[in-house]
Amino acid sequence: MKNCVVQGTRCWYSLTTDKKRKLPGTLELVTTESGNLACINSVLANRIVLDGIRCGAIDALSSYPIIRTEVRYGEENSRIDIMLENSNNICFVEVKNVTLDMGGGLALFPDSVTSRGSKHLRELMRVVTLGHRAILFFCVQINGIDRLGVASDIDADYAHMLLQAIDIGVEVMAWKCQVTQFSNKLIGPIDLIF
Repeated sequence: MKNCVVQGTRCWYSLTTDKKRKLPGTLELVTTESGNLACINSVLANRIVLDGIRCGAIDALSSYPIIRTEVRYGEENSRIDIMLENSNNICFVEVKNVTLDMGGGLALFPDSVTSRGSKHLRELMRVVTLGHRAILFFCVQINGIDRLGVASDIDADYAHMLLQAIDIGVEVMAWKCQVTQFSNKLIGPIDLIF
């Protein structure tokens, strides 16, 4: 959550009475160091992308009538966030929530070392070699962002593996969201600067 927790800035949280929860509150929205509103609830990223697919907002993913979530797959005991199917193809979509606001319209991923993210890249590369379509979808839940880069200074291994995945044929998409304290939705693709 680098650049996300700024003392004295506005934030929003939700409360629950769920007894299974360790804490009653969930931090939902923060104001970044750049002054942008960011949604840090990573669970919402999957829902937002799923909604975008279901309503046809993401043209490149609109030709799949069968949509499933959290499907077990791969060799490393993984679950794919979204699996899309049509009569010709299976498409594996791994969603990553982006919250690292660098200012000047630039966001980076990851915000910390991510062995889990590297595992997901290995799995996506494997499904491409099996003839399936694989997409790494960056859901940028920060206002004011128009570019996404990779934070190689934070996780050089992930950055290297991401370039390998792209070379093998893993597709990368990055879409920004419009975030308010009342709503959060995908509004369009942003530039990738890897």
